[in-house]
Amino acid sequence: MELRHLEHFVAVAEERSFTRAAARVHLGQSALSVSIRSLERELGSQLFDRTTHHVELTDSGRALLVEARNTLSAADAARDAVAAVHGGLRGSVRVGIMHSMTVIDLAAVLTRFHRERPQVQIIPSAALGGSVELVNQVIDGRLDLAFAALPSDYPPGLTVHPLASEPMLLACPDDHPFAKRKVIALDELDGEPFVDVPSGWGTRLSVDRLFQENGLRRVVAVEVADIPTVVELVRAGFGFAFLSASVASGSRSVTLRRVRPEPLFVPSLITAADRRPSAAAKALIDLVLAAYPPPSPDA
Repeated sequence: MELRHLEHFVAVAEERSFTRAAARVHLGQSALSVSIRSLERELGSQLFDRTTHHVELTDSGRALLVEARNTLSAADAARDAVAAVHGGLRGSVRVGIMHSMTVIDLAAVLTRFHRERPQVQIIPSAALGGSVELVNQVIDGRLDLAFAALPSDYPPGLTVHPLASEPMLLACPDDHPFAKRKVIALDELDGEPFVDVPSGWGTRLSVDRLFQENGLRRVVAVEVADIPTVVELVRAGFGFAFLSASVASGSRSVTLRRVRPEPLFVPSLITAADRRPSAAAKALIDLVLAAYPPPSPDA
């Protein structure tokens, strides 16, 4: 078994297409097919179910995919370690980012990293599925690290570094009675319509969890994957919304009020617990944790 065979296998598994995978690894499609068949013969198992229009992993293929990614990551780490001895870090770091995380100045951290490590390529990636999808991509090796904000109960296999914590505020139209009050009791929102982001996003999960823990009904009347649109729909009267304080601070088209008890937005740095990061990824992880150290127990 050679690394190139695993690289070809991972490309086909992720692209779900021999044509796209061949372009990605700069091979002819026939040469890629030969490489995959060679790997299947060596392992004694079919890795893909192939049809005219679809390429799907078999059970054997799914079992191999995680280990193949780990093996390739380990090989990259070895190359990076040698490169670091001979003139500095090289390679790439795949970073998962949330759609809105203004409480953390991620742009400043990445800019500093690029200035200090110019030979390292940062590959940012957002996910329509929000924090849930980002976490899964770290677990299965598609990302080296990610910034996510699940309210609690991260799945096993992860190391979670909380970076900040901020309350989420209730957004309501300026002419709503709640706009005339300073604090709203959470149970007053029982059964009220909400405008919210998709269910995999961390802010949505945090609010859903709080309503569930307090035995309240959570009604999401409109779902959109864009914070400015959420604000505009609240202003138009389609429902309330919860926005993290840093995101909401620049919004003047709706009124923002504290709620008791309040949901929290807790962005965290997520890495794989059972996979050693490459030298380049570790350098970025160290920089993030230095910029946003965990709060002390007495804070």
